[in-house]
Formats: sequence, structure tokens, C-alpha cells
Amino acid sequence: MNDLDTLITEWLTLPDVAEQLDVEVSRVRRLIEEGQLVAVRRGDPVVRMVPALLLKDGAITPHLSGTITVLRDGGFEDAELLAWLFEEDDTLPGRPIDHLRRGQRGEVRRRALALAL
Repeated sequence: MNDLDTLITEWLTLPDVAEQLDVEVSRVRRLIEEGQLVAVRRGDPVVRMVPALLLKDGAITPHLSGTITVLRDGGFEDAELLAWLFEEDDTLPGRPIDHLRRGQRGEVRRRALALAL
């Protein structure tokens, strides 16, 4: 997880996510199960946490769920998927998560599909 700690500087607990989305924590758990969000176990004590950048303006970052689906279908575990979203990609350029937050899913999705093959 150290790689994720280097790549992702701001994390939210599930109650924090629920507050930002204005839903119950049980709904956040369902969003994770449905692949709308990704959470990993971290911290001390260990709890499930979501990178803060997966949310934008009180909602889930646009096009995130489709990208999560493509990467999971390609065999990515959640930690690998998050690392890919938050690593700099010189060919984009920038981080895939930043492109998704700007609503630019095309190139991100193409790269995710290429990795999934």
C-alpha cells in the first residue's frame, strides 16, 4: 500500500464519503459493491477508505464507474486499479483520474481497454 500512499494523498472514510454524497453509509457500501466507487483497507486501525478525488462536487467523478468496470474486467485488483488511475501517464499526458474529473473519458477509456486485452 505504500505505493498508493505516495500516489494518493487524500483519503476519505466511508462515513466521510456518505456525508459528501449526502447518503447513508450503507449506500456507500452498495456503491462500492456495484463498482461505482473503489475502497481499500488502510490506516491504523484498518478501515475501508476511498480516495477523495473519486468524488467531485458532491457526486462520484464522471465516467469513473465505466473505467472501473473496464479495468476490473481486465483483471485489475482494486489497489492496482487505483494505482493506474493516479499514476502519471506521459501519453495522456497527466493522470487518468484528472482527465476523468474534467469529463475527458475517451483517452482514459481507450487506454484502460488496451490494458484489459
